[in-house]
Amino acid sequence: MTIVMAYLPLEEDLLFLIHDTARMIGIHVDRLARQHGMSRAQWVLLIKLDRHPGLSQRDLAEFMEVEPITVGRLIDKLEARGLVTRKPDDQDRRVWRVHLLPAAQPYLAEIGLHRAEIAELVGRGIPPAMAETLRQGLIRSKSNVAAALRAQASDSVPRTEPLLPQDEALEA
Repeated sequence: MTIVMAYLPLEEDLLFLIHDTARMIGIHVDRLARQHGMSRAQWVLLIKLDRHPGLSQRDLAEFMEVEPITVGRLIDKLEARGLVTRKPDDQDRRVWRVHLLPAAQPYLAEIGLHRAEIAELVGRGIPPAMAETLRQGLIRSKSNVAAALRAQASDSVPRTEPLLPQDEALEA
């Protein structure tokens, strides 16, 4: 028996709400992108390049939280459609910078219209002041999590001492 999400009780836990809302928006965007013969990942890549021209494939992979090979395949597909081009980096010939081509502009305009529709859908019934409070709260939350990730990354040196006294017995 398949359980449909719409029939489950509303989850009120903040972490689940954030995750479920983002996941459902992702599903919605996937469907919209497919109607245009593209993927959500391709749309994200176009948006990132529009906001930050000349990113490297590695930078794009970090932004999109995927492996560089995945970004390489996405770029290959967008390049085949004439939407992006790779240019060698001036400082490091091993690095390729990715740039939008003029043919990407109509796609970005279409994506912008869909983004406005999705923003309206997500905010429907939420008073503007509450929406702004929500936006500011999410910005703060994102900043908090980003700081924690940076701290984890800087603390990634392997430990040489046991974490707890009872762990000493495990190491013997």
